[in-house]
Amino acid sequence: MDFGRVTTPELSDIDFKLPAEPVFNKKVLKGKPVKKPLAYLGCAKWGRKEWIGKIYPKGTKEADFLGEYVKHFNSIELNATHYQIYGPATISKWDEKARGMDFKFCPKVPQSISHFSNLVSAGDKTTSFLEGVLAFGSHLGPIFLQLSDKYGPAKREYLYEYLASLPKDLQFFVELRHKAWFEDEAVRLELFEKLLELNVGIIITDTAGRRDLAHMHLTIPKIFIRFVGNSLHPTDYTRIDDWANRIKYWLDKGLQEVYFFMHMHDEATSPELAVYMIDKLEAVCGLHVKKPQFVGK
Repeated sequence: MDFGRVTTPELSDIDFKLPAEPVFNKKVLKGKPVKKPLAYLGCAKWGRKEWIGKIYPKGTKEADFLGEYVKHFNSIELNATHYQIYGPATISKWDEKARGMDFKFCPKVPQSISHFSNLVSAGDKTTSFLEGVLAFGSHLGPIFLQLSDKYGPAKREYLYEYLASLPKDLQFFVELRHKAWFEDEAVRLELFEKLLELNVGIIITDTAGRRDLAHMHLTIPKIFIRFVGNSLHPTDYTRIDDWANRIKYWLDKGLQEVYFFMHMHDEATSPELAVYMIDKLEAVCGLHVKKPQFVGK
């Protein structure tokens, strides 16, 4: 994932500290912890050849990658659906790999809808997409809509109308990248209020070159965090420490579900940082999440 990438020397000059807790979140979190919050952590793709000999056994074939992936993570940010609409037959085959497991697939809305339609007249494609991912059944996690960095607030009525048209029995999150969504306080607060009204989550993206996307606002009592690390640079670990502390604060205030997805510009090292994050979630937050197991250890 190259979004927000900066050069390695620049990392030491960036203030990665997470922003202060927004007052807005008091509208969403009720102030008391829930009894059994859910926690899911994963990566964006299972097809990583770099993981052969690391968490996938040596000699693992591509056809077997998903079967190995589900042994190490309890969720996936499913980017495959961003590039193609898959029917129930294919989705069912993927779902079968997680049979009997507490595992969530979090599919990304196809780019034919999110990037090439302005969210206008996208009903038929959306229906086809949803008919496919519903085959995940109980393994279907939140569905996320990522808009391009060219989709700004001038088109917000299209966005709000599209989100309002989506099925109410499914959980959706939206990721916005155009800087104008966050530069103007009135626009920003209107966005959060509208998502709160629609019961749609707002994704928090933590990447070096776009600190505005680590906005820390919640519009539902669930979080969907896209964390972009930098190949185990020292700042990766201090950032994870900060996240564990913030998640603990939110859990104490009533957060119900955590979805945390690990990205790297070089995905080879994602499992190592995932292990560090999972250990922190257990130590700081008391959350128990499936953890990658390295070959030969």
